[in-house]
Order: sequence, then C-alpha cells, then structure tokens
Amino acid sequence: MKPTHIEHLGIAVNSLEESIPFFENVLGLSCYAVEEVAEQKVKTAFFMVGQTKIELLESTDPEGPIGKFLESKGQGVHHVAFAVEGLQGYLDSLSEQGIRLIDKTPRKGAEGLNIAFLHPKSTCGVLMELCEHPKA
Repeated sequence: MKPTHIEHLGIAVNSLEESIPFFENVLGLSCYAVEEVAEQKVKTAFFMVGQTKIELLESTDPEGPIGKFLESKGQGVHHVAFAVEGLQGYLDSLSEQGIRLIDKTPRKGAEGLNIAFLHPKSTCGVLMELCEHPKA
C-alpha cells in the first residue's frame, strides 16, 4: 500500500476572512469551497494548486484541535494529507507496524472524504492525514 498523491496541505489560520485574500490576490488562486465541519470544530477553505489542494483551517471553538494548535503554535502548516485507497486496511497495516494512530477507524472530513490521522510522534514530527474518497 502507498499513497497515490498529496491530497492537500492543511494550514491553520486565525481567520478565513483575513487569509483568503492573500491566496487569491497575492498568489492568484481561487477559493472554490468554504465548508464547516462541525464535528471537528473547524471551518475550511480550499484552493487548487495543480493537482494538490491547500486547505485553510479556522477554528470554530478554542477547545477544538485547530484552536489548540493555534494557541500553542500560531498560524502555519498543520498537516500533510495523502490520498489512499483502502483506508481501513491501510490503518490496520500501519497499526501492525507500530505506527501510532490518532484515528483507528476512518471518520468523515471536509469535502465528504473519509479521513484518519497519524500521530506526529510516529511520523517524523509531522501530523499526517490519510484521505479516501467514499465508494459510490
């Protein structure tokens, strides 16, 4: 098993309203979607750069994961997301290899993807997300 491509880079920001103009006006990208994922206490904005997305993440609750990240580290790269096929099998295999999982089973994420996070203590200090498009 291996990822098929980088699905997106997640960037924690204090405010989508303040951050989107930089990506649009300075980088020339177009925000194609803004979505709230209530279960994760986050509001997202997406941009395409070639085949890869940039996902801006604004916390909707200071006690949520992005709120805590912003409090401790400030704005910046939050995670790297890889597209995979057979997400649950991938998680099972990683667990057998001793990789620390934040999510042992997939959950719903933005854009309808099934997602799971790997703990940075097992991934060279980088929070990694695995994403899979749900089967039709």
